[in-house]
Amino acid sequence: MAGWALGTDAWIWMGVWALLVVLAVWLLVREPRRAHRDDPSEILRDRFARGDLSEEEFRRATAALDEEIPVAGAKGRRHYVAHHAQPGQEARHD
Repeated sequence: MAGWALGTDAWIWMGVWALLVVLAVWLLVREPRRAHRDDPSEILRDRFARGDLSEEEFRRATAALDEEIPVAGAKGRRHYVAHHAQPGQEARHD
């Protein structure tokens, strides 16, 4: 009579099922990966929509972006150089 004893193969299968359940839960609750966005105005719009920025901050940042000229950078990324930089204001190189 075996009673409540389980063989090695039963423990292996229980482990496999437990891993599958953990994997399924992880896939369902994880945050989806977003493609890397280089568009600063899109990032600003998203932050404003979430409430991270006030309307004044959004307008000021949008105006600052409108004053910048996109310059082709290495590896296809965009670099922005301020075209009318204020004293003490640095050019941004992402």
